[in-house]
Amino acid sequence: MNETTLIKPQGDHRNLICYRKAELIYDITYHFAHSAYACGDRTIDQMVQAARSGKQNIVEGNADIETSIEMGIKLINVAKASFKELLADYEDYLRANGFELWGYDSEKFLAMRKLGIESSNQSILDIAKSRPLDTVANMAIILLKQEDYLLHKLLASLSEQFLDEGGFKEKMHRMRVERRGR
Repeated sequence: MNETTLIKPQGDHRNLICYRKAELIYDITYHFAHSAYACGDRTIDQMVQAARSGKQNIVEGNADIETSIEMGIKLINVAKASFKELLADYEDYLRANGFELWGYDSEKFLAMRKLGIESSNQSILDIAKSRPLDTVANMAIILLKQEDYLLHKLLASLSEQFLDEGGFKEKMHRMRVERRGR
C-alpha cells in the first residue's frame, strides 16, 4: 500500500445528500415545533435540538473522518440517534392528538416519499408551511425515514473504509515504516 498523504480531505459536508436532507428536516422541525406547541413548551426546544444535533453531528463527523474514521462513524451514529429521537416526537404528536400516521402504501405516503427524493429543499419547505400540522408531521416522518436510510448507507460505507484502511494510528505507523524503509 503506497499512501502519499496522511490526511485525506473528506470534502464539503454540504455535498452530502444526508446533510442536505438534515437541513430540510431542521427547517421543517423549526417551523413545526413553533407552530404546534405553545410558547415555552419544552417540546419545542427538544425537537429543534434533536434536529440540530442530527444536522451538526453530520458536519462534525464528516470533518473528523479526515483523521479518524472511527470518530466519524461515532458522530454519524449520534446523528442517526438524534433523528430517531425526533421521529418518536413526531409519532407522539400524531398519536397524542388522534391524527393518522400515513401507512407505507397510502397515496399520501408514496407521494411524499417521491417528493422527498425529487424536489428541492425549498419547495418541500414551502409545501410544509402551507399544510396542516398533521400533514407536516407525516412529511417529517417520511423525511426522517429517508434520512435514516441515508445515514445507514453512510455508516456501512465508512465501516468498509475503516476495515480496508484501518484507523489513523495504523495508517501513521504504516507510513512511518514505509518512510524509514526508503
